[in-house]
Amino acid sequence: MAAMKAIRIHRFGGPEVMQVDEVPIPEPRDDEVLLRVHAASVNPVDYKIREGKFVGPDKLPLTLGRDLSGTVEKAGAGERDLRRGDALYAMLGHDRGAFAEYVIVRKGEAARKPERLSHVEAASVPLAGLTAWQGLFDHGGLREGQRVLIHGGAGGVGHFAIQFAKAKGARVLTTVSRDDLDLVRELGAAEAIDYKAQRFETVARDVDMVFDLIGGETQERSWAVLKRGGILVSTLGPPPREKAEQQAVRAAGFMATPNAAELATIGRLIDDGKVRPFIAATFPFTEAAAAEEQLEHGHVRGKIVLRFEG
Repeated sequence: MAAMKAIRIHRFGGPEVMQVDEVPIPEPRDDEVLLRVHAASVNPVDYKIREGKFVGPDKLPLTLGRDLSGTVEKAGAGERDLRRGDALYAMLGHDRGAFAEYVIVRKGEAARKPERLSHVEAASVPLAGLTAWQGLFDHGGLREGQRVLIHGGAGGVGHFAIQFAKAKGARVLTTVSRDDLDLVRELGAAEAIDYKAQRFETVARDVDMVFDLIGGETQERSWAVLKRGGILVSTLGPPPREKAEQQAVRAAGFMATPNAAELATIGRLIDDGKVRPFIAATFPFTEAAAAEEQLEHGHVRGKIVLRFEG
């Protein structure tokens, strides 16, 4: 049986538990596609899973990675729309990992790769892009003409959220560090707030939505800037319902899910020149541990991506 390399963990812990294993190349079933991975991105969920969050020891050994860009190697018998060599990008379900030379992609997880993007650029989009899209629109209901405050606008999710909200016709306010002010303005933020030098409450008042990617004290202070009936959406678990009720606003917590149709919509925005990914760094596939270390402990603008050679 043909083998491939995959980055797996056999126990929970720090980056040192990640290792390169040789495992069988999976075989696609009728409605599945086997993708040859050209690039995969690194997300906070990866090191959280590595540390033992979200999954139990019964799932070990486990291949890490949630999103990728690649080309079709083999399509299942029931998949008639794709051919070998077609370029796709995808967010995977929790039962498979993208840090591998090949991966199975299921219906509803992948869309055509945006033509404007390389595989490295495209791999940076799916999980962060879908998190931004679903937070703003599926859960937040953001509409044209509304005002949204995005906390952490220079990060992987935040830099997409700014661009999506701008493309929708919303007015974007965002909190970032001083070094990122110019970047987020370039991406479309109307108000860029240096969170260390200025309290965001002095700038952001009566906003329709807060998109919270930070949590903690930042979330606690955010309730006061919402207009009556506004909404706070968090990627860090459900915000306290009682706090929302006290402020006469709404709250929602969520985790992104694969959605091929939304990925296709994001891809069209990218090809139309309205959205672009920002790549902070790339690492060879075999240096995934170093990439995770940088994401977890460094100040990262945009996304970190693993590239697969050959």
